[in-house]
Order: sequence, then structure tokens, then C-alpha cells
Amino acid sequence: MRLDKWLKLSRVIKRRTVAQMACDQGRVFVNERTAKSSTTLHIGDKIHIELGNRALTISVAELPEKAPPAQEAARLYTVIEEIRRPRDDNAFKDEDWD
Repeated sequence: MRLDKWLKLSRVIKRRTVAQMACDQGRVFVNERTAKSSTTLHIGDKIHIELGNRALTISVAELPEKAPPAQEAARLYTVIEEIRRPRDDNAFKDEDWD
């Protein structure tokens, strides 16, 4: 499954276009390598995302065939680390996250 689609289905990022922009700007890493939005994900991959004042590192737990209900989206990943930094004026805002 494509990285941008998975980020949207898992509700880690609200919109697929935002996920694509984050990848294009080098803010998303898969297994410690800069990732394109078309990167193919596998179960167990480690994703690190830096948007706005947050940095999130997660592990892929599931690759759904279709969008899960909102209350079940969190089962698609396991949070490894989440960091909040002092706010700066950045292109992405907190509302771009879940």
C-alpha cells in the first residue's frame, strides 16, 4: 500500500494531499530513509513524521484493504515515540494531524 494512502486511512494525517506534501518536503521517513508518497509500506515498517511542532514515530501494524471505521483506525499502527516541540511558524498546523 502507498505511504500517502496509508497515512490517510490510519488517520495519522487527515488528508492525502497533506501526506503527499509532507513527503515532498522531506518530512516523512520510512525505516530511517526519506520517503516519497508512493513508497510501498509493509507490516513492521517504522515511519517517522515531522509536522509543525510534532514529531511522531510509529510502526505499521496492519495494511487495510479498505478504510476502517474511525474508532478502529488506531489499530493500524503502534506509537513508538511522540514529541511536541515549542510552536514555530511552519506550513503545517496541528489540525493537519488526527
